[in-house]
Amino acid sequence: MVVPAAVVKERLRGQRIETPSWAYGNSGTRFKVFAQPGVPRTVEEKIDDAAQVHAFTGVAPTVALHIPWDRADDYGRLAKYAESAGVRLGTINANVFQDDDYKLGSVTNPDRAIRRKALDHLLDCVDIMDRTGSRDLKLWFADGTNYPGQDDIRTRQDRLAEALVAVYERLGAHQRLLLEYKLFEPAFYTTDVPDWGTAYAHCLHLGDRAQVCVDTGHHAPGTNIEFIVAVLLRAGRLGAFDFNSRFYADDDLMVGAADPFQLFRIMAEVIRGGGLDPETGVAFMLDQCHNVEAKIPGQIRSVCNVQEATAKALLIDRDALTAAQYSGDVLAAHDVVMDAYHTDVRPMLAELRAEQGLDPDPVAAYRRSGYGERIAANRVGGTQAGWGA
Repeated sequence: MVVPAAVVKERLRGQRIETPSWAYGNSGTRFKVFAQPGVPRTVEEKIDDAAQVHAFTGVAPTVALHIPWDRADDYGRLAKYAESAGVRLGTINANVFQDDDYKLGSVTNPDRAIRRKALDHLLDCVDIMDRTGSRDLKLWFADGTNYPGQDDIRTRQDRLAEALVAVYERLGAHQRLLLEYKLFEPAFYTTDVPDWGTAYAHCLHLGDRAQVCVDTGHHAPGTNIEFIVAVLLRAGRLGAFDFNSRFYADDDLMVGAADPFQLFRIMAEVIRGGGLDPETGVAFMLDQCHNVEAKIPGQIRSVCNVQEATAKALLIDRDALTAAQYSGDVLAAHDVVMDAYHTDVRPMLAELRAEQGLDPDPVAAYRRSGYGERIAANRVGGTQAGWGA
């Protein structure tokens, strides 16, 4: 049965995509941070920029914070500021990878005092969640080793587990721990949370409110990410996505830019596993923050790309697909999936936005608004936000 456009649009109306505060600041590679005019100088200005993405897309009502990049004197007041701008504060991301003490690791460091320092920061982030009303604490650890024998692999896992237990026990009843993994970088021999299996194992030990965050740029080339998504959803342990694109490693390019078919396949498994339903709690977040595209329209484009992939995945004729699968008709099954992928859903999304009182083309509407020119003229002086700011 062909999926009616009205059904697809109704599902899309409920989709929410969180943007990251750090995506609005200057960013770069190991070689250079490239400054852009109008970059935020304060966390409030980051929130203002995130509010623009929501204003033009209608599906990005929350902005994630990164601590200490987004330190504030009063997080309750900051939450009210966000509400006045038209968004809310979302996921709190801890940073235990940009301090000299963490050269040999944070919570897995051989030095007990440094491990305590890192844990205190994680607990401080939970305190911030209490004041902002945030549900999710996202943890990514750069911890690992570069050489065989540098440290004991098993002992580092014990240290990691000890820290995670302490953080999990501090969470409120409505709060979750999201454990993110990454194959390599900055550690090259061993990374302490290198893959979904390691993250999943630690989450199982912690409890139901510990779940895995899948960053689409954190895998080895050729990894079948949709398989990981299917398994984690089946286990009830897929907590969130960090959406971005990669060609080689952790490129953090605009979502869907490198492999839009992969994004579609991922969303097809999300829908198959019920991950689009609010009760599953899967958070759809962006972690796209590169250095050549303009910041706000780049985020808008990524949000739109996620919407397009979702719409195409919703168009898969599940009845026809199941029939082909059970009859062993490989080509027919593949054709059902490809028919959905090749559908141009942009007119449908334009129609949906118009029904919601939004401009059918969010990127063009933002450019016409003149917001980029205004912030470039007004945000002069002060320290621009960027990596580590």
